[in-house]
Amino acid sequence: MKARTVQATSLNVLIIAQRPKGSGVARQALWDLMEELLMRDYRVVYSTSAPDGQAEVAADASLDIVLLEWELPDSNVALEAIRKRNPMLPIFLLRDRENDTDVPVAVMETIDEMVYLGEDTAPFIAGRIEVVAQRYAEKVVPVFFKALMDFNDNVHEYSWHTPGHTGGTAFLKSAAGLAFYDYFGENLLRSDLSISVDELGSLLDHSGPIGASEHYISQVFDSDRSYTVTNGTSTSNRVVYCATLIDGDPVLVDRNCHKSMEQALTLTGAVPTYLMPLRNHLGLIGPIPPKHLKAAVAGAKKGTDQFALCSITNSTYDGICCNVRKVIARIGGDVDRIHFDEAWYGYARFNPLYRDHFALYGDSNDYPADAPTLFTTQSTHKLLAALSQASYIHVRERRSPISHDRFNESFMMHASTSPLYTIIASNEISAAMMDEAGEHLTCEAIREACEFRQAVWSARRELEEAGEGWFFTTFNADIVTDSETGATYDFPDTPLELLVTDQSCWTLRPGEKWHGYRDLSTDDWAILDPIKVNIVTPGMNVDGTMSKSGGIPAMLLSSYLDAKGIICEKTADFSVLFLFSIGVTNGKWATLLSTLLAFKRDYDANTMLSEVIPELVEAYPERYEHRGLRDLADEMFDQMKTTKQTDLLREAFSQLPKAEMTPRRAYTRLVHDKVEQIKLDDSAGRILATGIVPYPPGIPLLMPGENIGTTKEPFIDYLSALQSFDRKFPGFEHDIHGVETKDGDYYFYVLKEEAG
Repeated sequence: MKARTVQATSLNVLIIAQRPKGSGVARQALWDLMEELLMRDYRVVYSTSAPDGQAEVAADASLDIVLLEWELPDSNVALEAIRKRNPMLPIFLLRDRENDTDVPVAVMETIDEMVYLGEDTAPFIAGRIEVVAQRYAEKVVPVFFKALMDFNDNVHEYSWHTPGHTGGTAFLKSAAGLAFYDYFGENLLRSDLSISVDELGSLLDHSGPIGASEHYISQVFDSDRSYTVTNGTSTSNRVVYCATLIDGDPVLVDRNCHKSMEQALTLTGAVPTYLMPLRNHLGLIGPIPPKHLKAAVAGAKKGTDQFALCSITNSTYDGICCNVRKVIARIGGDVDRIHFDEAWYGYARFNPLYRDHFALYGDSNDYPADAPTLFTTQSTHKLLAALSQASYIHVRERRSPISHDRFNESFMMHASTSPLYTIIASNEISAAMMDEAGEHLTCEAIREACEFRQAVWSARRELEEAGEGWFFTTFNADIVTDSETGATYDFPDTPLELLVTDQSCWTLRPGEKWHGYRDLSTDDWAILDPIKVNIVTPGMNVDGTMSKSGGIPAMLLSSYLDAKGIICEKTADFSVLFLFSIGVTNGKWATLLSTLLAFKRDYDANTMLSEVIPELVEAYPERYEHRGLRDLADEMFDQMKTTKQTDLLREAFSQLPKAEMTPRRAYTRLVHDKVEQIKLDDSAGRILATGIVPYPPGIPLLMPGENIGTTKEPFIDYLSALQSFDRKFPGFEHDIHGVETKDGDYYFYVLKEEAG
């Protein structure tokens, strides 16, 4: 039976029990209790079955307490599920003397109170419910957010400090300001306070409620110290570098690094040695091969200086996550400090599926005293629930520690003296959500992602069996093996619970064709994160060759989806990335699947572009007005085959250009205007003044100070292929930081050639 909302005010109570109207003392007592709760203006939700009540808890985060009748069928199953969903949510077990059954000790340990219906009065039980529920409601709000709410609710200050809008009142003095005020609301604007408010502490010296909030976050993430950062993980990365490196220090850097690492190298003057990650047939970034990681560290031993820091991206944009325990086993004895950029991976700690594959793996108490100090930086706004720009720095301090006081000098160098308190609060709330229900929330996201993946593969199989030809796939193993039983399944037939709970379903094993990463000499070196779903379009074979015909460049699919109001995260040549965050719902991905099927229908019918991507035709009528969807796909695919664009991508990102100087030195030449802007066609042999970074995902192709090489090397040829594509297909141009396009030509800054 569906749960029924009786009334909606004040505390929120869920009753899971038989119908309150009926014969017997217990039924009458239950009815009296519900009336008492309603009389106190509580919102009461009633479910008459344990499964419905369990579903209500999963769907309604506003509940303050659950009253569960023990004698109800499957009450023990519901109790276990509710407790797993939220370990802190109060649960009262309702008992009926007429149908008394034993309650196991294990159950008694999970509940808050036991109530025998009819033995105490309804007002007394309601009073107990109120006390426990309010205690819970206060406990779920973490320290800084509570202080912020209390300050705004209780102080009602006359502000004589910044910000100048003084709690929003300035916006009320103009029509434009009033529109802004009405849209965002009073609470947001009243929460925008100055660092002058002592009651809330300081982000710069980590005092008061802000300091207590960071301590709470460190407990949730099992770090020794945690820092809230209000201007993104780009800043978090720069803080770590400036705290650990100075001019001339050798640093080991994953070439699959975000542009912020380039900026950090420029700021510090550190000298990078790059670790080269693998690329597969789709151009997707993979793990750093074990042998390359060890060889790079061994190479440093031959020199005079040990690396001051090793920096590794985990997970990659496409969801490849390295086994951190094994990484540390290989290089931990030779590198004192390791930094993991986990901007896209802040949730990993809270689900056993990711065991050992995140920076702060295991229990901090078990992490050896002689192990390297670990830093991890996480964008809480990306796949957790914080506001944009919210980020964490976590530190697990061991060998070569950096004290808080020393580290904080770097933190203050990059932090604003006027942080937005709502970002700080959202950072703390992200931790509280994981503390409250991290495994449940991450399991939901993983489950939705796996169901979607299987639905795509099932649709493909159904279409093929019906003789309707092609469909998309998702990037994952086509055959799955149960690690316990040895049973094998076609991916769409794999038991869902196996995919959600068994890490081996997502392991990249050496030699398996589906992932396409060569040189994986070690089993269990990396896994694929199931919530980062790459939809693979036709055209690229797993051996790296392109199909003879029928290829569909992914950017065309992205454009089609965009016209339908579906925005993807990243588009590569033959893959489109979708992130299944904790906010994704079944209905949301069902709409995506339906739109993918619509694309197939329109592609097969060669529907006119004016119907399916009208904005494109409106912008470039002469180019696209009389073309169909399949016509354009064929043109694009033929162009990519001719220029070998994807092959060149793999080559360009699989080797290192010659570094003529450090990024810092190249930057000094840029500042002093010892640079010139040239065409790509004239660039052979020139040294870059700025990085060339294709977006997304923002991974440097060339770093400042590196030589672009000759046409015998892939860098010029790859950029030329992109330039040629952009000229031929307006509206589908590539976004490349460091490159300016003028009349179809790529331009970028290089160092002026010095005389002599």
